[in-house]
Amino acid sequence: METVMYKIAQELIQESLPRAISYKEYRAKVSQLAAEGKSTGPKQTEALANYTVLNDKRMKRFDKTVKIDEESTNRILEIGKEITFLVLTESWCGDAAPTLPVMNKISELNPNVSLKILLRDENLELMNHFLTQGTLSIPKLIIIENATGNVLGDWGPRPSTATEMVQEFKETFGALTSEFKQDLQMWYNKDKGVTTLKDILANLPLK
Repeated sequence: METVMYKIAQELIQESLPRAISYKEYRAKVSQLAAEGKSTGPKQTEALANYTVLNDKRMKRFDKTVKIDEESTNRILEIGKEITFLVLTESWCGDAAPTLPVMNKISELNPNVSLKILLRDENLELMNHFLTQGTLSIPKLIIIENATGNVLGDWGPRPSTATEMVQEFKETFGALTSEFKQDLQMWYNKDKGVTTLKDILANLPLK
């Protein structure tokens, strides 16, 4: 059964890749939606539009502040096979804003790494093969070997430390509050993508 599901996932990935857009195209799309007071996805609300505006500003900041250290750069340069970072996300996703710029920096360092983005709600069939504890949590990064179409790994929706913060808060207080979400964004700002980078590197096909 698992083999069948894996093959279906592979087929869905190959079908979806031609529809995926580049990081540059995604950034332009989010900026345009923010200016229009809209968001990605079929559901349009003031809250989702506001999150899109926030995320546009956050991605601009993280695009400038995320730096890859020398050791990590050397590891990224070791990637000898062509791979694709396929990311499922939406413009309103708070965890995507600080993590997508990290993925983009990795792809910029090594031409063997290509970053492609799909909108989750337009690709739910694919998303359903990469759930996190049964949920449609995003962003979800799928790492694909181009030559074979094999899935080498997946990551998301949050870096490990942030995941622990969320789990601890939910266990203590239940649902996440707006105050906690602000604290989480402060953590992202201080971390500057370091934990995200470390987590993703652990999933890469390094020599």
